[in-house]
Amino acid sequence: MTVMTGHNSFTPRRIRARMTDLVGPEVLGNYSVDLLRQCVHPSCAHMSPHSGKRMSSRTPPTLLELAVQSLLRDQALAIPALEDLPRELFPPLLTEALAQGHSEILKAMVQTGHLDILATALDALDLLLDQKARPRRWKLQVLDLREGPQHHCGVWCAATARPSLSEARRESRREMPYQRMEAQQSLRVFIDLSFETSTLNECQTYVLLWALQRKDSLRLCCHKLKIFIKSIHIMRKVLETLDLSCIQVVEVHCGWKLCTLAAFAPYLGQMRNLRKLLLCNIYMSASTSPEEESLIIQFTSQLLNLNRLQELSVDEPVFLGGCLDQMLRSLQSRLHRLALTNCPLSASDLEHLSCWTSTSQLKHLDLRCTKLTNLSPEPLRLLLERVAATLETLDLEDCELEDPQLQALLPALSRCTQIRTFNFYGNHFSIAVMKDLLRHTARLSQLNAERYPAPLESYDAWGALCPRRFDQLCTELMATLRDIRQPKGVFFVCPLTSLWRPGAG
Repeated sequence: MTVMTGHNSFTPRRIRARMTDLVGPEVLGNYSVDLLRQCVHPSCAHMSPHSGKRMSSRTPPTLLELAVQSLLRDQALAIPALEDLPRELFPPLLTEALAQGHSEILKAMVQTGHLDILATALDALDLLLDQKARPRRWKLQVLDLREGPQHHCGVWCAATARPSLSEARRESRREMPYQRMEAQQSLRVFIDLSFETSTLNECQTYVLLWALQRKDSLRLCCHKLKIFIKSIHIMRKVLETLDLSCIQVVEVHCGWKLCTLAAFAPYLGQMRNLRKLLLCNIYMSASTSPEEESLIIQFTSQLLNLNRLQELSVDEPVFLGGCLDQMLRSLQSRLHRLALTNCPLSASDLEHLSCWTSTSQLKHLDLRCTKLTNLSPEPLRLLLERVAATLETLDLEDCELEDPQLQALLPALSRCTQIRTFNFYGNHFSIAVMKDLLRHTARLSQLNAERYPAPLESYDAWGALCPRRFDQLCTELMATLRDIRQPKGVFFVCPLTSLWRPGAG
């Protein structure tokens, strides 16, 4: 493989110039352009270390090449010393480590967090991508720059058995015409994007610009997209750069207007592999105008394309009041999780919860802070019956349910034999109905976390909690529960005290 010597070759001046353009000279500090040349064997001092000029078989390796190979042989010693290495040593070290598939040292080099290292890493990749004749064992497919427990910053994912650069050069001489590869869109670059301010950080900006210049030979992929800003205009250019079909998680954490959600909808509709969608605080006027109805249709119509959506979480969705049916009807996939929190549900909204295929196999249902006091429990009962074979989590915290509504739900709840967690805190139940609730959990052997409110009898006539009475009633409830089954994690909660934890049984 002949290493390019033109625009994409590694030279200290080129790396310094690119970094200066991006972050300014004050960020770079006193990086020496001549340091790299001083490390080169005297007989090759006039050449770039990867100039591509073939050395004869008698030409000894340069001191720089020997240093790189020594570092790669003893990575346990090299990784802790990375911070102290001259920055000009990074290009050849990165290039050789990438070519040989030394993932641990690659990860450590990029995790040092410096923009110049990231730029150098991408320069190394440029050098290898620009080869018209690729070595037969070259199988680089993914560059992973995501963060997190499984995606540390700068994880380089590539197939094993990579040739070294020296071996690649030898293979390029033997390469047959039919083995030559044109630039292909085979390389995928993964990043996670979080729009927290009106501008991206320097590393994100650098990667996006680099990928934009390389759009014919790679796909820029993002699995998780988090949005904390209100203006979509800032995001348009980035969204048009991404391969939207790779996005699996979208979280909108800011107060969007309905028109902003409608403007985002066409991009959302292209995210065909989306698994999770979270929307918080979508605002609209108190009464829906014809224009706003049109904006809602623009959003819900794009949901038809999300055939793999598994989790839908909507918090404070003012726009959903009276329109939940329209959204659930548009979903073609069977949701695993549905969260409608702080949601102003109408009677018709609640009735439609159990009508559509999208809610027929729920594992997690979250209706926290959705007021159900004045609504019939019948639709929720029908939904619980429908998902009894799959439901694992039920969260009805602060729904302001009362005794008659809970009693209507108990037969359906007792059939949810897969349920592991439920939460009734923040509702208004008497001690008698709570005992009835506990008896209906006799067959729920998978339960390992239960949260209940303080019984109404725990409060005096003025609504103040009586701590001694509260403790007595909790002890009484636990005795009832132990007569039925072995409890694992039970909490009785009241607003003015800490959690009361009875023994696990």
